[in-house]
Amino acid sequence: MAIDLGVVLTVLLVVGFLAQWLAWRLRLPAILPLLLIGILFGPATGLFDPDKVLGRFLFPVVSLAVALILFEGSLTLRFSELRGIGRAVRGLVSYGAVLALLMLAAAAHWIAGLRWEIAFLFGALTCVTGPTVITPMLRTLRPNARIASALRWEGIVLDPLGALFAVLVFEAIVSHQQGHSLAVFAATVGIGAGIGLAAAAALGFLLYRQMIPEYLQAYGTLIAVLGAFTLSNRLTHESGLVAVTIMGIALGNMRHIHIDHIMDFKEHLSTLLVSMLFVVLAARLHWPLPPGMLVAGLLVFVLAQFVIRPLSVAVATLGSNLDWRERALIGFVSPRGIVAASVSSLFALRLGELGMPGAEALVPLVFILIIATVVLQSAAARPLARWLTVADPDADGVLIFGSDPVARGIAKALAEQNIQVLLADDDWDGISKARMDGLATFFGNPTSQHAALHLDLTGIGRLLAMSDRRESNSLACLHYRQEFGRERVYRMRVLAPEDASNRAAFAGNLRAKALFGNEMTHARFAELLQAGWRIKSSELGDSFGWPEFLAEHGAEAVLLFGIEANGRLRVANNRRKTEPKPGWKVIALVPPPWKSAAA
Repeated sequence: MAIDLGVVLTVLLVVGFLAQWLAWRLRLPAILPLLLIGILFGPATGLFDPDKVLGRFLFPVVSLAVALILFEGSLTLRFSELRGIGRAVRGLVSYGAVLALLMLAAAAHWIAGLRWEIAFLFGALTCVTGPTVITPMLRTLRPNARIASALRWEGIVLDPLGALFAVLVFEAIVSHQQGHSLAVFAATVGIGAGIGLAAAAALGFLLYRQMIPEYLQAYGTLIAVLGAFTLSNRLTHESGLVAVTIMGIALGNMRHIHIDHIMDFKEHLSTLLVSMLFVVLAARLHWPLPPGMLVAGLLVFVLAQFVIRPLSVAVATLGSNLDWRERALIGFVSPRGIVAASVSSLFALRLGELGMPGAEALVPLVFILIIATVVLQSAAARPLARWLTVADPDADGVLIFGSDPVARGIAKALAEQNIQVLLADDDWDGISKARMDGLATFFGNPTSQHAALHLDLTGIGRLLAMSDRRESNSLACLHYRQEFGRERVYRMRVLAPEDASNRAAFAGNLRAKALFGNEMTHARFAELLQAGWRIKSSELGDSFGWPEFLAEHGAEAVLLFGIEANGRLRVANNRRKTEPKPGWKVIALVPPPWKSAAA
């Protein structure tokens, strides 16, 4: 029976979506269910044979997809951010990574029997951790701020740098396999880098001059990336990956070029490509594996997990401000991700075409390492962090969406009581004022893909949606409900109950608990502040309880928060009444002194 390619592609899209959804529900890196589903449909059951279905389209499709994934990843490397990453991260992404590469290569050569060329390629691919696997793991792990910062920045910086280095190692292997001289290798890399820089400069010029309308900029960038990849490969064989990686790094570091909307498009496209690509690549694995490959892969994993990673981290963090417990946890967490899986498969395809002996062992060895590290670390990292006493005991901090005077006033009152607060908004004026007040901030939409990679939620366990944009508040509540839980997500009303008719009201699943009661709206809170009301903090005792507080400041005072004696934060809302008790601290909105005195 003839195979309908359209049906196959549709099924791949559906399966990829379901795998991504499952990863989201289980808070796992998406790469794990994608690879397992691909193995299930491919070698385990034989239901899907990519080589038979895609035929001669397999290599071009994989090549273009990997080119776009590398470009999207390299866009995130900002040289301006490297100055502030700290000594530990600089060590992890430089000599620590090189040390890990060399040890991984030696393990692959001596244990798995890979030729030195393939072994070095394996080391270059698997010394990389990326943000797509680190970020969901950190949300489950919840380590202290120093560990989270080191692991996040290692993934962000090393992902594109590791990809570039792996591409260079691959180019050297191909050049040597084809009998080319060092000059030919240098020319290949030089031409690829030159085309990448030229393409980035041309695209940056067009974007800066606004010669491409905004709605076509993402499309134009896609064409430029694929054009640079194809042109570079036509001029010098195998130089296209160098071109797109250099192009992404160059474009991402251009000043006065706004590429946030382009990055959003690329992230969505990359998610789609990864979802399909990894199922296809995993389905290409041959089962049973070559004799001894499974045992060799597991031995390499054990060595990589318990010897190579801890040793490279220990060397890389010497002289840093991390203590031995923090270094031990960092030495345990090192899941491999998208770059290792996608690029290794493309390299194996190409090296197989060139007749490189042992190339067929590269992909199963990489996949064994990916699956084993993600499974082990997802299960054991949190208990290990607790045993080492480097996990946050309770994520009681607050993420506030909004940066206007109302949000800033609430944030300052909480911060004064030693509650961790982070303000997030895409209003630069409000964020600037919050920074001047000494508050921690994030400039950007807290529900964006950029925030998913760069918004550090270490110690944060609640959302207060307090912007004056009703739909944005509801979207933020829906987004962070999965992160913090339904009971720890709150929003400030924008419409009063009498104004929120049935036609204007959101559906029940979009609603969240109303901050400070049904009657308090954003506009009313702002009016009260302008009228002289102030946010007051006070400690209650046996002789000065909540009734005495109201007697002193007026019965109109509005309870905002209660802080129990053990430091636990209670948020006043419309679903559950908060009764302050002796020993608590209360934060309330109180009338001006003259008004409370008159009352």
